[in-house]
Amino acid sequence: MTRHIFVTGGVVSSLGKGLTSASIGMLLERRGLKVRMQKLDPYINVDPGTMSPYQHGEVYVLDDGAETDLDLG
Repeated sequence: MTRHIFVTGGVVSSLGKGLTSASIGMLLERRGLKVRMQKLDPYINVDPGTMSPYQHGEVYVLDDGAETDLDLG
């Protein structure tokens, strides 16, 4: 049976949600469960690269042109 865990937070970006998600995933894997993670920034019609770093956090542009933030995985 598939189970889902949602980690949510406020508008101020930090490492808290990513670190918490990674820690929960590691603990579940150590118990023998299969874990898949997906990070979602639910911005509709907004480019996070043009938002204030205080709203979304620092944006990093990768070699292939993709944009990401501190939750690099």
